[in-house]
Amino acid sequence: MSEIAIKADDVSKVYKLYHKPSERLIDALGFAGKGRFKEHRALNHVSFAVEKGETVGIIGTNGSGKSTILKIITGVLSPTEGTVEVAGRISALLELGAGFNMEYTGIENVYLNGMMMGFSREEMDARLDEILRFADIGDFVNQPCKTYSSGMFVRLAFAVAINIDPEILIVDEALSVGDVFFQAKCYKKFEDFKAQGKTIIFVSHDISSVAKYCDRVILLNKGDKLSEGNPKDTINLYKKVLLNQSQNIASGQVLSESGAAPGQKLWKSHYELNPDVNEYGTGEAEIIDFAIIDEYGSYTNCIQKGTSFSIKSKVLFQSDVQDPIFTYTFKTVQGTAVTGTNTMYEKVGIGTAKAGEVYVATFKQNMDMQGGEYLLSVSCTGYVGGEFRAYHRLYDVCGVTVISDKNTVGFYDMNSETTVERVK
Repeated sequence: MSEIAIKADDVSKVYKLYHKPSERLIDALGFAGKGRFKEHRALNHVSFAVEKGETVGIIGTNGSGKSTILKIITGVLSPTEGTVEVAGRISALLELGAGFNMEYTGIENVYLNGMMMGFSREEMDARLDEILRFADIGDFVNQPCKTYSSGMFVRLAFAVAINIDPEILIVDEALSVGDVFFQAKCYKKFEDFKAQGKTIIFVSHDISSVAKYCDRVILLNKGDKLSEGNPKDTINLYKKVLLNQSQNIASGQVLSESGAAPGQKLWKSHYELNPDVNEYGTGEAEIIDFAIIDEYGSYTNCIQKGTSFSIKSKVLFQSDVQDPIFTYTFKTVQGTAVTGTNTMYEKVGIGTAKAGEVYVATFKQNMDMQGGEYLLSVSCTGYVGGEFRAYHRLYDVCGVTVISDKNTVGFYDMNSETTVERVK
């Protein structure tokens, strides 16, 4: 029978939200009635168990209760109702450096944090070299932490938290600290913990990492446990929650070939749009709507690597335009163009689009980009008298997340069929 490392039983956390600070004092003195505050349930009767050696992901939108349940597990918060039982020493990567004294040197803070975690000076002496090697901030360890850059600070804080040999590791977005090389080191340490059979609770907005590392995933939504199960199914449900489609889960509503179902709102209203989108054009055509559609026919900006998906672009022509070109491009968050295409490359032409007409371009393909975060751009362009003309462009209009449990080198996957044979 499997041993339980963490058990949350009917856990709720309720906060009192006061209309003004004085009412908090009145309540503390025992004079406040319910009318002076309203209750906010950060967690609502949440139960789950984590077996020893499991890696369990917790996902959900902002405000779903992820950080609250982690703080209750680690003892930072007490539940309003319910209980949490923990069997094993915990190291929590929550608010990195929260226990650091900025006037102390890095070395002094290493020992201070070690004592706060229950280690003797001798035990910290044995771990010091590994901590400093992992942090890799050089002679700055002998300087006050107030002189550190933010990058050096989180590197040292992470190194202390990760090198105390815990039985249970609690991670809340901490693997994205520092530069790309330090992040690679963090993920390697994370993989080492998995290989050693440690119990891990992993909270992240990086859905690709959740899919790759987790044995099981718990989905929280507005304080409720919405689902619990294998990563693929739970992440698919999360994609619908991200787009406020939880009410459509049972109905399985899909798009028609030419656009939204009758009476529905605009496609693009299902996505979080970039408030700083780079938009320009001559005005002879206008992109009035766009959509990203997964293999199930649902609006989403989270696509599973290796699956089919479509991009739709709906354009209203304000003037007659000869041979308009519909385009899309994916870029990294650093601005590097990864891939894209257009109707000219694909040899799909429509002739002359008349003023007042609306056209929908649909690009259907498999998602072979690596797991990660990307930016989508769409446009309608063309040529007039041999001169290029941009009728309407929306650069970096929204983000797209690619979910993957297997990444290769570079930006996209060659989908190699790989065999290895021993030659006699």
